[in-house]
Amino acid sequence: MFPSRYMPCPSCGESVERVEAETHACDPERVVSHRMFILREEVAAFERQFQEFADTREGRFEVWVASRQVRSSRQA
Repeated sequence: MFPSRYMPCPSCGESVERVEAETHACDPERVVSHRMFILREEVAAFERQFQEFADTREGRFEVWVASRQVRSSRQA
């Protein structure tokens, strides 16, 4: 079996020829996108946990305080 000429960049996920791996420069937007893809399960878990917190009495209060702070900072 022959090895592939290409391999994914560990930082951005782009398919890069093995001979060009040393000179490859990652696109910053692609790096962020790749990291978000890798962390997708953790992001989803955080969103679920935040929603559960926001549904509590304390969470509703925190959301209310945050919205007031945003509104007051816009007016200043």
